[in-house]
Amino acid sequence: MSTHGADPQLPVAPRASAPVDTVVSIGEVETLKRIFPRLPAATSALLGPGDDAAVVAAPDGRFVVTTDMMIHGPDFRLAWSTAHDLGWKAAVSNLADVAAMGATPSALVVAIAAPLHTPVALLEGIADGLRDACAELSPGTGVVGGDLSVSKTLTLAVTAFGDLDGRGPVTRAGAQPGDVVAVAGDLGRAGAGIWLLFDQATRTTTRTSSGSGGPGATGEPSPPSGPGPCEPRSEREPDDVLGRTVRAAHRSLVDAQLAPTSPLAAGPQAALAGATAMLDVSDGLVLDAGRIATASGCSLELFHEAIEAEADALREVDVVVGARARDFVLCGGEDHALLATFPAGQELPPEFRVIGEVRGRAPGHPLVTVGGEAYVRPGGWDPFADWNGGVG
Repeated sequence: MSTHGADPQLPVAPRASAPVDTVVSIGEVETLKRIFPRLPAATSALLGPGDDAAVVAAPDGRFVVTTDMMIHGPDFRLAWSTAHDLGWKAAVSNLADVAAMGATPSALVVAIAAPLHTPVALLEGIADGLRDACAELSPGTGVVGGDLSVSKTLTLAVTAFGDLDGRGPVTRAGAQPGDVVAVAGDLGRAGAGIWLLFDQATRTTTRTSSGSGGPGATGEPSPPSGPGPCEPRSEREPDDVLGRTVRAAHRSLVDAQLAPTSPLAAGPQAALAGATAMLDVSDGLVLDAGRIATASGCSLELFHEAIEAEADALREVDVVVGARARDFVLCGGEDHALLATFPAGQELPPEFRVIGEVRGRAPGHPLVTVGGEAYVRPGGWDPFADWNGGVG
């Protein structure tokens, strides 16, 4: 059982009769005193939090570094995510990028900007999520520093570091025609999870106890009826009660979106096995495969049978995805699987499975084909195009 199942509800604003500490009521110094003991320690840290900067070992003189932001609204909704979820996801989304370079994650730097009346308990929950994600998925990785500031919008910014262990980095640019395309980790679950939340865990003026997309008389969610996995979402208000109902009914899918896992150890294993290119599937399989194709000057063919097998596996997880399963696999995004290419005939690490091959690129040929044809549906996460402006 994953530890990210802890902290089932967000800390909520207290009633007037039961005041709790907020970041503005106790101040930065006291808030940090409460957060620091909850953060994971990094075994690579020669000097941890407490000074103006940390000192982290880089055994071969190099390190991998990446950064990512999570902003309330386009990246998460407090109505659905627990504080623990936020810390967990902030860690995983960055650790996966390190692993995708073939490196072993070593340290995190975390900056948080929070509204004035944010409960300190929420920040403690985020710290717990960071700690548990590191402990479960990347033992020895810890938080070595960061910053705490104020903003009208809750924002998490994480920078992750990794150790190449003397190897060269695995970039997106090394795929060669004839290589096999392989993936480690789940495909489609996170995309299905966010689709369910937007379809069933939002309030509209037309929602009734028996209406489509809302809880029925039994309290169970009705079959999804809203926009598909790659279609724009309407302006609707997230509902925390409906969110918990949907999460309970579709735990695997919603957890994959709100508190994802990633096969982090498979990244260094792929590097050792001779991976020629690799990246973290965060924006959708087709979109991210296209990035390898662009960087490598080739095209990627995803086998029809392999994609259908991935879709069948997703349906076995939860039948609610139904006929949309293939689209979730191809464009759902945020599963943080690892997509890599390997020389033909190379023995793959155990977590990888073959889903396609690398081919040359002819003029006018699509970057990515599925069963020999271009995937014509829109797909992939684009924060500038996909956010509907909502929060909650």
